[in-house]
Amino acid sequence: MNQPSLPPVSPTAAKAESLGLAQREVPRRRRYDSKRLLLILVGLALMVLVYLSPEWPSATDPKGEVFALTREGKAALGVFLLAAVWWVSEVVPIGITAIAIGAAQALLSIRPPRTAFTDFFDPSVWFIFGSLMIGMVFTRTGLTRRIAYKMLALIGERTSLIYLGCFTMTAALTLVMAHTAVAATVFPLFLAIYALYSDEPDKPTKFGKGLFIGMAFVAGAGSIITLLGAARGAVAIGFFRDITGKSISFFDLTYYMAPVGLAMTLLLWGFFMVVYRPEKRTIPGLRQRAKHLYESLGPMTRQELSTLVIVLTVIALLGVRSLVPGLAFLDKSSVILVATVLFFLLRIVTVDDLEETPWNIILLFGGAMSLGFCLWQTGAAKWLAVWWLGAFETAPWYLFVLGIAFFVLMMTNLIMNVAAIAITLPVALMMAPYVDVDPHVVFYSCLATAGMPFLLLVGAAPNAIAYNSRQFTPKEFFLAGIPASLLLMVVLALFVLVIWPAMGMPVLLSR
Repeated sequence: MNQPSLPPVSPTAAKAESLGLAQREVPRRRRYDSKRLLLILVGLALMVLVYLSPEWPSATDPKGEVFALTREGKAALGVFLLAAVWWVSEVVPIGITAIAIGAAQALLSIRPPRTAFTDFFDPSVWFIFGSLMIGMVFTRTGLTRRIAYKMLALIGERTSLIYLGCFTMTAALTLVMAHTAVAATVFPLFLAIYALYSDEPDKPTKFGKGLFIGMAFVAGAGSIITLLGAARGAVAIGFFRDITGKSISFFDLTYYMAPVGLAMTLLLWGFFMVVYRPEKRTIPGLRQRAKHLYESLGPMTRQELSTLVIVLTVIALLGVRSLVPGLAFLDKSSVILVATVLFFLLRIVTVDDLEETPWNIILLFGGAMSLGFCLWQTGAAKWLAVWWLGAFETAPWYLFVLGIAFFVLMMTNLIMNVAAIAITLPVALMMAPYVDVDPHVVFYSCLATAGMPFLLLVGAAPNAIAYNSRQFTPKEFFLAGIPASLLLMVVLALFVLVIWPAMGMPVLLSR
């Protein structure tokens, strides 16, 4: 059978078609982003200027010991400024900025390359990896949906109460488990809740920003209440005992810190209701929809039960390890990684799931660890602490205490909160008698601010985990953190001056 002949194509049309194809195949050139280039150059310029600047003056502690800022320490401060500008502005992915931190240390001979890059595999980074895997498994097995639907069926349809319920649950869990593990556990749960709020789960909304930034902030607020919320409490107690000869018990710490943590949790709820008020006051039909979705899940599967047993065992081991000295040999990172191995042995997750791990977040924390150790080992952090606290040596006692707390607040956004405590608290405790301040109020003030880094994603693991929601940018997190940090300082000022003394805490040595 003869096929119908196609109409002839003119040379002009053929040429136009070929040009059209060429235009579709060649990617469009990206627009020139002058702001991005400027921020990249600002970060690099700050690093170079600090590195090449003349020698900075030494700092002297109350005992007369002099701390000089070495070339390596000055360079470490320069690398920090580079990282801060790039992290906040996100001119490159946050994980790439982390890699730049390690590369800069090697290129500027601040620390040996092996040391700088080995910190990327610090046990704390592996703990974060394990926590993220737990969150992933909760999502894969359907446990997050099961918990989310049950929670929403109880809370109801008002978005203000959804905020409150999510924040209260997060803070409550930090009483018995590390805030990193809490954030990794509730993160997929909050994703499931948000999916019922918005028809476009990947599209940022005010409710999404408030929900996930609030999760990070409240995880920090709750973690100060008991020794189980984070390792910083045990480290601080050790320094306090060694320097003052006095002990602080588990229940002493909870007695004074619980009101602070509870107050901050409730105030942060109000804060996010103002700053990120949800677009919808209610979600009509949510309660019934949640009940229906919960019932449709049916009975728990073998994978859900296995996951629940593994995770509850990990939580129990980590909790008992903190209370029983004989179990201190159980490394927390090893315990959580054993859980990861079990997930694969039981075929709860596969290698495809492993490839979906948010490596950008893990690199971020690897770089943060490397930067923190760099500031610590080069003496830059110690120099900063002595210099700052020395400025308050002749200040009134009230300003002295708040000045120390504020410095810890800044440092805990830059380096590990344990390192911030280890660097600042010994110096502050030694200086306290010179201004007639009791060491107890110094201890609790530092511990309160060390647990709530609200400015940078690298300040704490929950911050980075929340960022994985893609609901906010590092800049938005930073801007929300400024008033939240000021709110924390106001609350602390009230506790130092009025509430803690009324609860029986000694404040001045002369009393």
